[in-house]
Amino acid sequence: MLYSSLYSSPIGWLTLASDGENLTGLWMEDQKYFGSTIKGDIIEKDELKVFALVKNWLNRYFAGEKPDLAALSLAPQGSEFRQNVWKLLCEIPYGETTTYGRLGEKMAVLLDRERVPARAIGGAVGHNPISIIIPCHRVVGSTGSLTGYAGGLEKKIKLLELEGVVFSL
Repeated sequence: MLYSSLYSSPIGWLTLASDGENLTGLWMEDQKYFGSTIKGDIIEKDELKVFALVKNWLNRYFAGEKPDLAALSLAPQGSEFRQNVWKLLCEIPYGETTTYGRLGEKMAVLLDRERVPARAIGGAVGHNPISIIIPCHRVVGSTGSLTGYAGGLEKKIKLLELEGVVFSL
């Protein structure tokens, strides 16, 4: 069984999803691929402990703190390739960015390949089912320019500004 809860954030409503123990999804309103990893019925159940922990984490994040990712139990659903990309996203420090190309280089080492195309990385980043917490907003283009974001470019800008990232449009 899957459960959901809503969270009102400075960037709009967020929908949280859980298997009862772990956070399995966090999507923004009108986000591309919204709920794409949900299989089966989902029941709203605000009182789950995992939702209380996630909402506390989000409160701290939106207050400008740097809450520890390790405090949350995350279980995003996706292929092994996507899981590996999402793990790399979690290594991007708060207030910093990386590029699709750099992620591709890290994945190539991880997979013992000569290269992994930035486009493949972009697909995995775009399908991240736990936005904000798995920080896909910290990935930028090769020149440092902001690129597309499944939640919308204006939300990406707000998240990066919150973290104090200096960027060019």
